[in-house]
Amino acid sequence: MNKKRTVTIKDVAERCGVSPSTVSRVISKSPRISKATTEKVLACMDELGYYPNAAARSLARNRTGTIGVIMPTTSEDVFLNPFFPEAIRGIAKAAAKAKYDILLSSNYEKDEEIRVIKDFIRSSKVDGLILMSSKLNDECIEYLYDIDFPFSLIGTPNLHIDKVNHVDNDNFMAAYELTQHLSKIGKKRIAMIAGEEELIMTQRRVEGYKKAIEEKNLKFNKELLFTGSFDEKTGTKYGKIIANLDNPPDAVLVTDDLVAFGAIRVFDSLGVKIPEDIAVASFNNSVLARYSSIPITSVDVNAVSLGYSSVELLVDAIDNEVRGRKIIVPYTIYKRKSTEI
Repeated sequence: MNKKRTVTIKDVAERCGVSPSTVSRVISKSPRISKATTEKVLACMDELGYYPNAAARSLARNRTGTIGVIMPTTSEDVFLNPFFPEAIRGIAKAAAKAKYDILLSSNYEKDEEIRVIKDFIRSSKVDGLILMSSKLNDECIEYLYDIDFPFSLIGTPNLHIDKVNHVDNDNFMAAYELTQHLSKIGKKRIAMIAGEEELIMTQRRVEGYKKAIEEKNLKFNKELLFTGSFDEKTGTKYGKIIANLDNPPDAVLVTDDLVAFGAIRVFDSLGVKIPEDIAVASFNNSVLARYSSIPITSVDVNAVSLGYSSVELLVDAIDNEVRGRKIIVPYTIYKRKSTEI
């Protein structure tokens, strides 16, 4: 990654036509500065790629001793999904070992991650950031890459893949193997309930599902591919739709246990037998999969290891200015009653 000249408060002030003290007051969120001036200064900071303490970080190695964790912001409480508490557990363990505190983003407005990131950086709250998800054309990754701020990603970036520190599973192969398993037990009409379409993880899993279907000479039917959120409501919604199709599938691959749990509850209430009428396989191997009334075949993505490795990558970025390091965490498929005929 090309090194850029350190941008200073003076540079921002000159670009905006204000004094350096005004820029400092904007950074410290002084109420003495008008909204119009604040917006103008922040726009100049973005344009120049300025963030506070840049010089101190590069010259004096000044540290806050804190790393920020940017949670995906949705309309639902992200912690209802078991994946995130497990990943945070790994992050906390690795952060403690590296003698860092962690600061979780607390914003729950959808698509507000970039605002939180800029606030963390401008306020000099953190030495580096961990992003918990990756989207197509991800403005968070692009922003952090452009200003060369230390960060790591749980997931795979769509852009700058060789220049962004990231940890992930092989989501393509996991979905491919899970779909193959459904085919091997005799299922021929396999549906899929996936997550948000813009997530790289969702795209990789859909690709793996399609590849397995094609190899078994089973026709891919786009009407059997459903996308939504990683929550129980998505499973409930599509469970009802699937159960009421004129020609329903005999298996469904779900990209999250919480979603699968919602679908299974619907199937059970409608008298659809699992796995005889419809087999269900999922991801994350959470407590929901293991202790559901019908235990769910699920892929263990090793969320704790993903979180732990994300801190290792971030510390490497902070301490050694490493960029582009990649870690692939192995997955394990646990076969249970939901697919065992």
